[in-house]
Amino acid sequence: MTTNADSSPELSASLEQGGPPSPARRRAPAGAAVLREDVTDAIRAAVFEELAAVGYARMSIEGIARRAGVGKTAVYRRWRSKLHLVLDLVSAIAVQGLPAPDTGSLEGDLRLLYEVTSRALKHPVAGQIIPDLQAEAARNPEIAEAMQKALREGQHGVASGIVRSAAARGEVRADLDEDLALDLISGPLYWRAVVVRTPLPKGYLGKLASATAAGLRVL
Repeated sequence: MTTNADSSPELSASLEQGGPPSPARRRAPAGAAVLREDVTDAIRAAVFEELAAVGYARMSIEGIARRAGVGKTAVYRRWRSKLHLVLDLVSAIAVQGLPAPDTGSLEGDLRLLYEVTSRALKHPVAGQIIPDLQAEAARNPEIAEAMQKALREGQHGVASGIVRSAAARGEVRADLDEDLALDLISGPLYWRAVVVRTPLPKGYLGKLASATAAGLRVL
C-alpha cells in the first residue's frame, strides 16, 4: 500500500505500528503526515540494540523494524536508508554532549569528566557500537565525518571548556596549545576503555586526573 500526505489519522497510526490499515472514514486535510514521537523513539532505541547485536554491516531496516515492533514503512518515512539513520543518531548524541564540569579546579573538573565518560564507555551497548562504527568510518567518509563531529561537539567540546576555565583561573597558560591539551585530556581514558578494553584499577581515574592536570600546567 502506498501512503500519501492526506492519509487518514487511522491509516497513519496503523502503518506506524506495522499492522493492517483500518478503514478510512474521511480524508484528512492535505499536508505533511504527522510522525508519532513514541514510534520514532522506539526506532532509535532499536537501532542501538541492533547495532550492538549484529553490527552496522549486518544491520538492516527489516531487523530494526522488527525489533521496534513497527513496519518498515514507519522507518522509511523517517530515514531513507540505514546509513542516514545511523548518521542522525550519531549527530543527536553529539548535540546532547556531556555535562560541563564546574568544580572550581582543573583537577576536580578532569576527575568529574573522567567519571562520567568512564561510566558511559563501560555501558555494554556503547562498548560494542563505538568500535564497530569506527571500523565503518575507515570505509565510509560520511560516517567518519559524523563521528568526528560527535567527538568535536561532545567530548572535545567539554574538554575545551575545562581548559578555558582553567586558563581563566590562572591554572594553565592562556596561550597553551588547545589541540594538544584536548588530546592529552581525551586520549588516555579512551585508549584504556575502548582500544585496550581492560578494567580500570581502583583509583585510576583520580591518578589520571592528577597526571593530566600536571601535564596541562607545563604545556
